[in-house]
Amino acid sequence: MRVVIASDADGMSMKESIKEMLIADGHEVVDYSETPAADFVDSATAVAKDLLEHKDSQGFAFDKYGVGSYMAAVKIKGMVVANISDERSAYMTREHNGSRMVTMGPGVVGTEVAKKIAREFLRAQYAGGRHQIRVDMLNKMA
Repeated sequence: MRVVIASDADGMSMKESIKEMLIADGHEVVDYSETPAADFVDSATAVAKDLLEHKDSQGFAFDKYGVGSYMAAVKIKGMVVANISDERSAYMTREHNGSRMVTMGPGVVGTEVAKKIAREFLRAQYAGGRHQIRVDMLNKMA
């Protein structure tokens, strides 16, 4: 799977750990922050805009807490994003909400939990059906 990632300076070490894991798991990784972005707005919107162009891709953005990246990415029309701190929510946000992107940060989750979050998110498949009604409602709001 093609996975897009980016980070500001505060999330860089976590991003690098997740990147190594994704590559080891056989994913194609597109990294928009080989060097840290100056601001989480830049890193998060780079991931979100890429995902809108590549419908089969998923993404992750990292900053200290994940909240700033979430706030930036959710402003991109058509983007469904979740700030996640546990594996179950990572799975469910993709399966029920059709999330294409997860934000997180080392100020909230440790690296090993972040790896589990990433794997669960990528393992899930969007269920559609009755859940699409909510996604459509969200898209009408944007």
